[in-house]
Amino acid sequence: MTEQQNHLKSVVEQQRVLLNEIQELTNRLNNKKEVALKLQGIVEYLTEIGVTLPQEAPQPEAEQPQEEPATEEGQ
Repeated sequence: MTEQQNHLKSVVEQQRVLLNEIQELTNRLNNKKEVALKLQGIVEYLTEIGVTLPQEAPQPEAEQPQEEPATEEGQ
């Protein structure tokens, strides 16, 4: 085989591997979308029958030190 043929063979193999990876990722993405859609349906159902989450108590804001106004030195 010539150097160019070897290069072509390598490129074709890389392309095949990438296309397989893309297909696997697409399948995983579709599965996750399906699960997310099912979970959304469950949320809607539970909300419709009156199930609610308890309200969280508001978190007190952490005290932040006040910054002193910047002064220009030398005036």
